[in-house]
Amino acid sequence: MKKPAQKQAAANKALLHWVFADLASGNGRPFIEMLAEDVVWHVEGSTAWSRSYRGKAAVKTDLLKPLFEVLAGPNPLTVSRMIAEEDCVVVQARGNAVTRTGVVYCNSYCMIFRLVDGRVVEITEYADTALIDRALPYPAVEGASAAAG
Repeated sequence: MKKPAQKQAAANKALLHWVFADLASGNGRPFIEMLAEDVVWHVEGSTAWSRSYRGKAAVKTDLLKPLFEVLAGPNPLTVSRMIAEEDCVVVQARGNAVTRTGVVYCNSYCMIFRLVDGRVVEITEYADTALIDRALPYPAVEGASAAAG
């Protein structure tokens, strides 16, 4: 018999598996919908993009919008591994995108998702920061919604 934490881990993994299947086909809507209003997305490293984006509005405005203004189309992510334990799911994935200037941007990611009641409340993202520096221009961050952390 599965313990409650194991059942929750399995449910969280199933949810993210479904969301990433949509991302692989270029549909990002379910990903945005699963984010809690107070989500915090930590982009690790020392790039201009590296910081903590606090709140769903900041994630959309200060991280995703500038990113998709740089990319020529969607960045479908293909998952190679997903591990779940308690309230966290670790996703290893690879993107497949090109910037508007023609630079190939196929980054490798390791993302740790923390979920509460079927919503993502925290993401910690590790990626190839050298590729980020080479391929992505510095984002224009407005206001204080993207607080350093």
